[in-house]
Amino acid sequence: MMVTALALSAALAYGVADFLGGAVSRRSTALKALMWCVPMGLVVVLAAAFLTGGHATWAGLGWGFAAGLAGGVGLIAFYRALARGPMSVVAPVSALAAAVLPVIAGVARGERLGAGVLAGMLLCLVAIGLVSMEDGGTREDTARPSGVRRLLDNGPVVAGISGACFGIFFILLKTSGDGDSGLWPLVAARAGNVCVIATALIIAVRLHGPDTGPPVSGRTLIGLALISGALDAGANALYFLAAQAGLLSLAAVLTSLYPAITVLLARAAYSERLRAVQRLGMAVAVAGVALVTVG
Repeated sequence: MMVTALALSAALAYGVADFLGGAVSRRSTALKALMWCVPMGLVVVLAAAFLTGGHATWAGLGWGFAAGLAGGVGLIAFYRALARGPMSVVAPVSALAAAVLPVIAGVARGERLGAGVLAGMLLCLVAIGLVSMEDGGTREDTARPSGVRRLLDNGPVVAGISGACFGIFFILLKTSGDGDSGLWPLVAARAGNVCVIATALIIAVRLHGPDTGPPVSGRTLIGLALISGALDAGANALYFLAAQAGLLSLAAVLTSLYPAITVLLARAAYSERLRAVQRLGMAVAVAGVALVTVG
């Protein structure tokens, strides 16, 4: 029950953080938005680590930093996808990819689930897939580039890449905890995030010059970026605690339900249409969570 509560709380925090981060990246660039969000997250987890105690180990910090490198790449890809595609499609596609890898890793580690929990997890995966379905209509855009550039400008494709990185992040973060490390692996993970994003920004400046897009400016936009970073860090901590308290596969799948929050917020703020299949997906998600809780 505790794992379920922690993982669903992480999903709620991730969902709101992604919505706010997407709003910022649409008015700036993915990298510039992250340069506000990620350092704020580092401050939050550093303060939490000091307050909660624990003993940092080199192994825990190493795994945490590795998780942060994967997560940093995932964040860049995810924010890029949010800037190029509808949130109601990008977030679920990323979440589906993020959920599948930890399930595979959990099974490989010998995790065994009860029938009710397994059925609930399968329903949650189906729900993520349903929520991620977009309109099958074709859209013409003669200005779109071709080749690799076109691939990197395709929101759902980049979202899938980000989800794979987040799945690796979930797996490595589970590995980083040793029972007495407190939240210090999360501090290392956030440091890894900062390293990846700072490196990417330096490369972008060298390739394109100092004018890499509009900055994150204005108190409202900066405030949204900082809140997004704080919520993302809080979600990381909640997932970390859930993964340490229970099964990797269960914690990752429940946490990956966060797109339901992002989709609902995007619908309210941007009038992004919620299709019938997406509404069905949310109903299936509720059923899946109920089965996991009872099981």
